[in-house]
Amino acid sequence: MQREEDSAWAATQSDGSPTNRSTTGSRGCRPTPSGRASPSGSWPPRSGTCTRAGSPPPVLTLDAEALEHTLTALGEYAARHGLAFAPHGKTCMAPQLFERQLEHGAWGITAAVPHQARVYRAFGIRRIFLANELVDPAALRWVAAELAADPGFRFVCYVDSVRGVELMDRGLRGQSQVVDVVVELGAGEGARTGARTDEDCRAVADAVAAAATLRLVGIAGYEAEVPGADPESVHAYLRRLTGLAVEFDRAGRFAAGLDEIVVSAGGSAWFDAVADVFGELPQLSRPVLKLLRSGAYVSHDHGWYTRLTPFNRVPQEGGLRPAFRLWTQVVSRPSPTQAFVNAGKRDIAYDLGLPEAELVRDALTGEERSAAGVRVVKLSDQHAWLETDAEEDVRVGDWVALGMSHPCTIFEKWPLIPVVEADGTVTDYVRTFF
Repeated sequence: MQREEDSAWAATQSDGSPTNRSTTGSRGCRPTPSGRASPSGSWPPRSGTCTRAGSPPPVLTLDAEALEHTLTALGEYAARHGLAFAPHGKTCMAPQLFERQLEHGAWGITAAVPHQARVYRAFGIRRIFLANELVDPAALRWVAAELAADPGFRFVCYVDSVRGVELMDRGLRGQSQVVDVVVELGAGEGARTGARTDEDCRAVADAVAAAATLRLVGIAGYEAEVPGADPESVHAYLRRLTGLAVEFDRAGRFAAGLDEIVVSAGGSAWFDAVADVFGELPQLSRPVLKLLRSGAYVSHDHGWYTRLTPFNRVPQEGGLRPAFRLWTQVVSRPSPTQAFVNAGKRDIAYDLGLPEAELVRDALTGEERSAAGVRVVKLSDQHAWLETDAEEDVRVGDWVALGMSHPCTIFEKWPLIPVVEADGTVTDYVRTFF
């Protein structure tokens, strides 16, 4: 009889239908998720109406060319530096984009929490790196069941405490599968998760060695959490990380019989430092899977990551393009210096700053122009407050395209996102599963 706490982890898709891995795509991800719409029309509509695109404003769009550019840019960067790539799927939670990332050379997809991993498996992802310690018994048993059902499935997760190891071991007792883990090295006092000292890491590794249900396969961390992160401190942290990998290998702490040792780091702000330091890693007793986990690159943004991207430091290596635009419509113009569009906190990511007005499209002529002189100064639930320099900057009915910061909180607000060509033609719809 199935345990009650396991019932939520039954092998079903996110829409409630049974998982059927025989229908997955060639790269192990369903290319056409349930509920995907058929592309048609253009966005925003050139006529000033919403009927051709099938949805009224506000609407979030993904630029097809920019999306392909970002996917290519980081895929090629990782390959050029000898890095395997497991982009963080929590950014978009979009299996169609996972498929694109795999097509561009990704090793697998990173998750943050168990329900994300479950969505990944429902869409056939074969390699998952869970960048957290997994201590929930039901989730652990689900992982073990997935490993038992699919010999080709690879799962790796963090451990960062002796107690966490004990809870994992307890949750996995009686299961036929051993779960692979990596010790997470914290980025310092005041940082986020991870064992704080090298000695703490050794204690966690010893606890894993004593647990028959777990196998130590590597070392991992997250360099963006280094307090006061700058190039010097981030490089120093990453060298601690790789130094521990070398020490653990020489001490025989990694499990016997491994095909490779996993060394992993990397968000979207310091992947150049990861490439630098991982490139210095000496030869170990087994091949090393140098695993980068950047996620926000997939759509990039118009603010936060535009300022933080490592390509600002190494422009000769390439660059990223913002792919998102939120198309809104002016619904009120009460004064020559004030206007309101019909998108607010429920539509706009604002945790890393207010959006920026990018373009204005005339409601009558369809003429497109720069939004210079137009600023977003405040958000209500369903309105963005605009400040304008001149009365002619925007008129009622005009479309205003907003650029936003933080892809993670942009994606999560929109379950269906049109992908558009430069002329506004909708070529696809991306469905998200948050």
